[in-house]
Amino acid sequence: MGGTALLSSLKNIFKVPDLRNKVVFTLGVIGLYQLGANVICPYISISQVQQLENQAKQAGILGFLNLFSGGGLLRMAVFGLGIMPYITSSIIIQLLSTVIPKLEEWRDQGAVGQKKLTQTTRYLTIGLALLQSSGLVYVFHSGAAGLLGSNTNVDLIPNFTLWRAGFIVLTLTAGTAFVMWLGELITQRGVGNGMSILIFANVVAGIPAGYTAVLDEGGRLKFGVMVGLTVVLLAIIVFMEQGQRRIPVTFAKRVVGRRMYGGSSTYIPLKVNQSGVIPIIFASSLLYIPVLLANIIPSTAFRTFVNNHITPTSLVYVVTYGLLIFAFTFFYVYVAFDPHQQADIIRKQGGYIPGIRPGPPTEKYLSRILNRITLPGGFYLAVVAVVPSLLLALWHLTGYPFYGTTLLIAVGVSLETMKQIDSQLMMRNYEGFLK
Repeated sequence: MGGTALLSSLKNIFKVPDLRNKVVFTLGVIGLYQLGANVICPYISISQVQQLENQAKQAGILGFLNLFSGGGLLRMAVFGLGIMPYITSSIIIQLLSTVIPKLEEWRDQGAVGQKKLTQTTRYLTIGLALLQSSGLVYVFHSGAAGLLGSNTNVDLIPNFTLWRAGFIVLTLTAGTAFVMWLGELITQRGVGNGMSILIFANVVAGIPAGYTAVLDEGGRLKFGVMVGLTVVLLAIIVFMEQGQRRIPVTFAKRVVGRRMYGGSSTYIPLKVNQSGVIPIIFASSLLYIPVLLANIIPSTAFRTFVNNHITPTSLVYVVTYGLLIFAFTFFYVYVAFDPHQQADIIRKQGGYIPGIRPGPPTEKYLSRILNRITLPGGFYLAVVAVVPSLLLALWHLTGYPFYGTTLLIAVGVSLETMKQIDSQLMMRNYEGFLK
């Protein structure tokens, strides 16, 4: 019955011309992105790229960024930077909106202010892409490819000149701008959540190779354990991603002219995992800083420590990674959902939480609820991201260190996309996926 219902829902998608066009358009953009992630930049040695990919796989310190670029980073593809500069830029703007008055003013202006924030995010994305591509050109030419997990230095730009380096930087930056545009196209003309869809496509594309690496390195027994763990984690992720606390809000009746407004009730949905995978991105970016410093600080002891312990298969890295994810979950949730701002919005709209007075009491109530649901949310994120990595580190398997992160992203984006498609089907009186 379940399979029949699923096939029926899939048929319903293609019965609606508008929804069918959105799905086909999204698939076309994903195909175009995957093409760009496999087209190597000019002046890059293809033989050296193949050698580096064979040595590094996904076990190096830049493996997380490579995961988000669909493997394009290690091969220095046109879309090698992927969507990460845009994600980083969005996070920075969101954080600065709480401390810079002008950005805070734009945030509170509605659609007009959001347009200005989006434009600022785009400009910052280009700046970050220029910086990151310049750093990559230096890393891949100077023999620092050992940071990627390889044992020998590999020079991807053998005939290096400043002009060629500048052209590669320009190509990577242009690729990032194009990817940003593709993501916005999916949001506008596709099924929505463009950036998330592109990340989803990248991480899912690496799943078969990751499982194959575990099977080759660990054998059938360890592979079977990982498959069993996958089933358990899938159930946990679906359960937690669907979990939310609904805070009721009642709006009092008011008379404006001859009309009466208000008197309705609604709720604020606070998800258990309010922050998504942002804390994971924060933690990975922070752990990348020591690697960058190892190229600058002329200390052999520091460089040895980084090479031995700041790698995804090191126990020190895995434990630190989990603690940072837990801490960043609280940090980001309070940035994304400010109890003071929410209490002020409710008060200005003439609403109140039943049993709670408007103003400071509402703010305290929201803060207390947010703390209660963020605690299990942060713990859940850290456990799902760390437990598989911890198991692989104990087994000394290096082929698929970001297995937990991949599951989180794949399931989370799938659920959000299904909800959006469901809402489109329900509007047209069709049966959806989620019941």
